[in-house]
Amino acid sequence: MTSFLDEFKAYVAEHGKPDRIELMLCDLNGVLRGKWLPGEGAAKLAKGGVRLPLSTYAPNIFGEEVPATGLGIVVGDPDGEIRPIPGSLQRVPWVGGNVAQVQVVMTDDSGEVSYLCPQARLQAVLDRFTARGAHPVVATELEFYLLQKRDSPEAPPVPPTGSPTAQNYDLDVLRRLEHVLKDITDACATQGLATDTLIAEYGPGQFEINFHHTQDVLAAAETALHFKRLVSEIADSHDYEATFMAKPYADYPGNGMHAHMSLVDGAGKNLFDAGTDAPSPLLKQAVAGVLATMRDLQAVFAPHMNSYRRFLPESFAPCAPDWGRDHRGAAVRIPEVSGPGARLEHRICGADVNPYLALAGILGGVLYGLENDPPLPLPLDDPNAKPAQRLTHDWRQAVERFAASEAAADIYTAAYRDVYVAVRRDEIARMMTEITPAEYRTYLSRL
Repeated sequence: MTSFLDEFKAYVAEHGKPDRIELMLCDLNGVLRGKWLPGEGAAKLAKGGVRLPLSTYAPNIFGEEVPATGLGIVVGDPDGEIRPIPGSLQRVPWVGGNVAQVQVVMTDDSGEVSYLCPQARLQAVLDRFTARGAHPVVATELEFYLLQKRDSPEAPPVPPTGSPTAQNYDLDVLRRLEHVLKDITDACATQGLATDTLIAEYGPGQFEINFHHTQDVLAAAETALHFKRLVSEIADSHDYEATFMAKPYADYPGNGMHAHMSLVDGAGKNLFDAGTDAPSPLLKQAVAGVLATMRDLQAVFAPHMNSYRRFLPESFAPCAPDWGRDHRGAAVRIPEVSGPGARLEHRICGADVNPYLALAGILGGVLYGLENDPPLPLPLDDPNAKPAQRLTHDWRQAVERFAASEAAADIYTAAYRDVYVAVRRDEIARMMTEITPAEYRTYLSRL
């Protein structure tokens, strides 16, 4: 891949030859896995000489193989060939020395990118839009918490000293943690992450970053993924922890990943632009499709046990497949209906999602709406609107619905859907057999 070698030569010209190159592969859970490659190994990587087991794409959240996926040692654990993603080579500014990172994918024995690759699943959805002469434009918003450094993984989270319990848009909070937040924004600039605004969110120690809109949807997902790594590493360097866990505190808001989405044609015209003060028919179709597929895809938008705490009553997050005009309580919000800013905002995802799979699900829902024109319920702000049935707060129920979903098979392929379900069932089996301290505290000496 001469393009990667050209990028590497440009990197060396600017920064010198790196001590190492960190190869980052996104697995099904949105966890980055990979290898450290010596700086002189760039040519080897470009020639396809670096490999990993294909099962690296689909471990459980603990990092273990899941035999029910049909991957791993049950089939001899074959390797895939690692390929760097063009444009993803960047310097890692928060570590000592000269360290580079590059996002990678793997090919299978056919020489094609593996169907297990989350990027491939998103690309397949984007190809369907291209065939229609339309191009999605997206922007994500990510919420996270900064925490005091804990002594053990079992310890509960504690906000930074002096954090108010409600710090929404609090400028003093930003000032007190400026040393951490500035390093985060500086690192984003170094790595070319297209950040927009940074705010103090509602919960103690909670923050939100907004990214610029882009037609490069794969890069938008990559940006969200890299941002998570960047924040965690920089927080650690300042003796804090950072978490994108969906609901780290029972009594404070969870962490979400909101996604803004519009469609443009080949000339860049916004196809959602109504030219009036009412949503266009195309925008209504898109919203209807996202709502119609939301229950089937909840297992992607809420992948883990903790994710479902955001769907409980009074959880500060939308809990039903509904929509509204500039209504932040809705699962789908319509901030603007005319001009270049006409778009929908999908507000269901937790920050714990795999961003490639989440965006594939959102855009796949839009496609479903454009192709099937499902009925659109009345918006929340209509006095005649009836409350939508709530999304489930039962993790197993969401996974089993996804397992039987034709929409999920259409968006992700049946093969990938089944691998995803096998991994989630394994996680459910592991998590549901652990007796929690709350159960011991409540029941052990009382019953």
